[in-house]
Amino acid sequence: MDYQAKIAQNVAAIPRSGIRDFFELVQGREGVISLGVGEPDFVTPWHIREAAIYSLEKGQTTYTSNLGLLSLRKSISKYVENFFKVSYDAPTEVLVTVGVSEAIDIALRALLNPGDEVIIHEPCYVSYSPSIVMAHGKTVAVQTTKEDEFSLKPEAVAAAITPKTRIIFINFPCNPTGAVAPLEDLKGIAKLAIEHDLIVMTDEIYSELRYDGEEHVSIASLPGMKERTILLHGFSKAFAMTGFRLGYACAPQPIIEAMMKIHQYSMLCAPIMSQNAAIEALENGTPAMIEMRNSYHQRRDFLVRRLNEIGLDCHTPGGAFYVFPDIRKTGLSSKEFAFGLLEQENVAAVPGGAFGPSGEGFLRCCYATAFDDIRTATDKIERFVNRL
Repeated sequence: MDYQAKIAQNVAAIPRSGIRDFFELVQGREGVISLGVGEPDFVTPWHIREAAIYSLEKGQTTYTSNLGLLSLRKSISKYVENFFKVSYDAPTEVLVTVGVSEAIDIALRALLNPGDEVIIHEPCYVSYSPSIVMAHGKTVAVQTTKEDEFSLKPEAVAAAITPKTRIIFINFPCNPTGAVAPLEDLKGIAKLAIEHDLIVMTDEIYSELRYDGEEHVSIASLPGMKERTILLHGFSKAFAMTGFRLGYACAPQPIIEAMMKIHQYSMLCAPIMSQNAAIEALENGTPAMIEMRNSYHQRRDFLVRRLNEIGLDCHTPGGAFYVFPDIRKTGLSSKEFAFGLLEQENVAAVPGGAFGPSGEGFLRCCYATAFDDIRTATDKIERFVNRL
């Protein structure tokens, strides 16, 4: 049987994740220091884990509403209003999903007709373009640059808009660059969305991880934007709850209803134990989150300083837990640099090209790992660069 002929064409055309392909090579190697996978090195705080355990002990092992526990949606609504400065109706404008990844998938499937265009900024997280393709849409990538600290400029968005544009999809703070969007850029993008009657999807999973005393601003909070924005958020990064697989979408009721239709026929609902743990995180998890953020801040400052000392030009990211140093002076491609670093020094970092063509010539280094490991890794990177 010709199995390739049986695979849907839009799926067959999607490449495997560059991150996962790279880390399959890492598996089995002993002594590797990983600056790769974007996962907090902190264990989920005990009081959050205890809430999940208590949920099991009470026998709470059933399905929930397709939208999620109403008690959780009320907690989300309260948290979003306090943190993002946007008010959502808990019963009708909040949907609990299996991670933000599911929220992205069902939002795109709910909104796109075949051939509709989605503007994204590159470098970007590896799943965005494939998710658009799987929803039968077309990706329109807008390059961001080191010179602009990888922010998305409204004039670049304006140049990419066509009659087929349906969605502008943004992610700030950004994976892989750690970039944040200045308020003026957000206002410019919002103006374009209103003028062209577009939907904005905003993945703000790293929003709590802002540094240097800066407050996060969501595009959904700008005038005229709540009614045309899908705010995507979750628990993996700020609360170190990656394995709980829980996210949420906040949007106008008709959009949430459309997303819920897909969710109820595919996922049905998110796990009830995770939902109960999430309530505890939202209501009592901020002190632990702040402690983790302060630790990331120290690691960021150290890593940026050391990379610049080594000669790998690196801007200081305003959020998330990634740095994106420029390795072009070495004469190596991002893949050659990452593979050489792994083979010669047992340090794993992700080639920038995995995040789209705009990421070529850069390297994503995640500082959500132990400080001593970061210190050792930078010494090894320096040794590797000095040999080139």
